[in-house]
Amino acid sequence: MTQNTPLPLRPHEVRHHVQSAAQLRARGVSAAQTAAQCLPGGPWQQLLPGVYLLHPGPPTGEERLHGALLYAGRPPVSARRPAAPAPAGPPYGEAMATGPAALTLYGFSSAPPVASLHRIDVLVPRTRRLRSTGYVQVLRRAGLPRPVLVGGVPVAPVERALADAVAGITDGSMARRMLTEAVRGGHCEPAAVVQELSAAKLLGLAHVREAVESLLAEGRAVAESRLYEMVRTRGLPAPLWNVDLRLPGGPRLGEVDAYWPDQAVAVEIDSRTPSEDGEAHWSAYADKRDHLERLGITVVHVTAEKLRETLEQQATVVRTALMAANDREPAAYVVILPR
Repeated sequence: MTQNTPLPLRPHEVRHHVQSAAQLRARGVSAAQTAAQCLPGGPWQQLLPGVYLLHPGPPTGEERLHGALLYAGRPPVSARRPAAPAPAGPPYGEAMATGPAALTLYGFSSAPPVASLHRIDVLVPRTRRLRSTGYVQVLRRAGLPRPVLVGGVPVAPVERALADAVAGITDGSMARRMLTEAVRGGHCEPAAVVQELSAAKLLGLAHVREAVESLLAEGRAVAESRLYEMVRTRGLPAPLWNVDLRLPGGPRLGEVDAYWPDQAVAVEIDSRTPSEDGEAHWSAYADKRDHLERLGITVVHVTAEKLRETLEQQATVVRTALMAANDREPAAYVVILPR
């Protein structure tokens, strides 16, 4: 066999034409044969340490991603008989794509194509002794999240991928576009993103803080839009939107997102994030709710996540509160002002 003669490998064994040394050995290809195939002018080339591209010419973006995961995963591969069926998908061990590459797989328009990325971020357990090399940036973290399979590729959850992407850029406008798209596209809620950014100790960076402000504003707008949709499409009577409640000639009671004065029912969207003083902020919510309910006003507390995932259930809660108004004592008179 000459160095320019491709070794006979089954197509299903060569997904994206990228194989690890362990996979090649499992097919009976020795290290010497692999080295011969990768000589100048040969049909193969070494893509990364222990990872080989089984064709000449530059790798595609998909091949680069597959190679990065094979390099970082280093899963054990046992020899199989030629007649044995191929596995359903390539094994990557505990490695998963994160950062911009993961966002691209999720369909983010603000993330560049994988083929154009100078580096591909891969998440592995902190206990792995593995260095970044070539175009692969290895991120070793404790407590890995459960990966999401996107097209058969293990990918970090969106909020984790966002935090890893933001950690690698200094362009505030780029960070803002990514975070805003995450919420606008319904990929995740702002609180989950802020929690990951806080855990990564990124909230102290000026460009990240500015991006988070845009994220929270977008999240608030999306949640309000879902609340409007709930009222419009679930047969609920139209409320007064975004009003401030006060006692006549007395103190301010607080703002609510929707209010039905005839039934004395209010809806409030919980917009807290992990970056705020959770206990103090929740205490303020609870105090306002208790004060309103002592005046006979029913407060329905909803979150952006509930409005996204269980809209029908939230509509039922509001409808029940409205229907129960006739069975309650009349509420105290309050002054209603636009917010």
